[in-house]
Amino acid sequence: MPSPTPPTSARTSPPASPATSASPAASASPAPRSSWPTGRSPLLLALGGYAVTRVLGVAVLAVAAAATGKDGFHRLSGRWDSVWYVRIAEHGYGYQVTLPNGDVHSDLAFFPLLPALERGLSAVLPLDAAGAGLLVSWTASLAAAWGIYRCGEHVVSARAGVVLAVLWGAYPTAFVQSMAYTETLFTALAAWSLYAVLRERWILAGLLCAVAGLTRPTAAALIAALGVTALVALFRDRRLPWRTVAGVLLAPLGWLGYVVYVGVRESSATAYFDVQAAWGNSIDGGVALARFIASLPWPAALGLCAALALLAWLVVLCVRQRQPLPLLVYTVGVVVVSLVGAAYFGSRPRLMMPAFGLLLPPAAALARVRTGPAAAVLAGLALASAAYGAFTLLGSGPP
Repeated sequence: MPSPTPPTSARTSPPASPATSASPAASASPAPRSSWPTGRSPLLLALGGYAVTRVLGVAVLAVAAAATGKDGFHRLSGRWDSVWYVRIAEHGYGYQVTLPNGDVHSDLAFFPLLPALERGLSAVLPLDAAGAGLLVSWTASLAAAWGIYRCGEHVVSARAGVVLAVLWGAYPTAFVQSMAYTETLFTALAAWSLYAVLRERWILAGLLCAVAGLTRPTAAALIAALGVTALVALFRDRRLPWRTVAGVLLAPLGWLGYVVYVGVRESSATAYFDVQAAWGNSIDGGVALARFIASLPWPAALGLCAALALLAWLVVLCVRQRQPLPLLVYTVGVVVVSLVGAAYFGSRPRLMMPAFGLLLPPAAALARVRTGPAAAVLAGLALASAAYGAFTLLGSGPP
């Protein structure tokens, strides 16, 4: 995917505007007690460390699948949402399922970029659409880890960027990053779009955001991040460079284009939102979440409230860390979009996974720890994530 050509250290970056630059508080974090060689080593550590987390996840899945007599690999590309993407890749849009209760699930709920890539790659490579989906997802996961590293490097330090990339690979639902889903593709586009904004490359940021809008509806948070950042710059400077205006205008074209396509196809201006509502993905302001919590036994409800409190604390830490405005708006936007919908609760952690900014405060903290203990913590988190992923994939599967 296209990406800026950034320096290897945030200290060599040209000054950015106050709306997008890292704050003194973030850049003045205490130096780690051990250092790494200069050059490309931090980037290689970030990509290598991330790759290890995903290889570990697939290895644990393979071992667990062999022990239970199940096909673990098939669960990465041949079940759940992956099947819908493959069907679109092979036959185009137009398929729907009517449930016993009368609800209609249409394939128009799924955005077109991943199936388009699956179709294109399967036409030129010796792969079927499902295999092409895995190739896209795994390649995009490395591009996402690279972009996440660059954002962490820009805001805090190269060491924090490495930890941030590995933490994202050890996210509790990171097993989805190894599946033929859109999470890695979207996160890669979002991370590089945000990094482009941080480097004042607005046209590139807008183009990447537009492509992200063809990937999943969460692109609304990325569009908002670019728009709010430009708006703040306008009020601050009383002017906007034409490149900024162009980037902001480009940003929503992908998302809006697909919404318009569904509307024209179904001859209804609200067709896209109707399709999502039929899948239970309508926006209800958090009513469904509140009802779900209220329906739980009190120990489970208390535990869930504690998890939500932890999420709120992480958001507060992001604000206190004074993250650059586009990253902060994007992170909060993804969290809000994930919580205010009526979707099944179990899907919300997966929907929040692209909000990698949530992991930046713990990444900055771990970056100040000696390499040995920090590596041990990351290894433990990666192993726990791998075990949870195998348990989930060989059970009910990702919600």
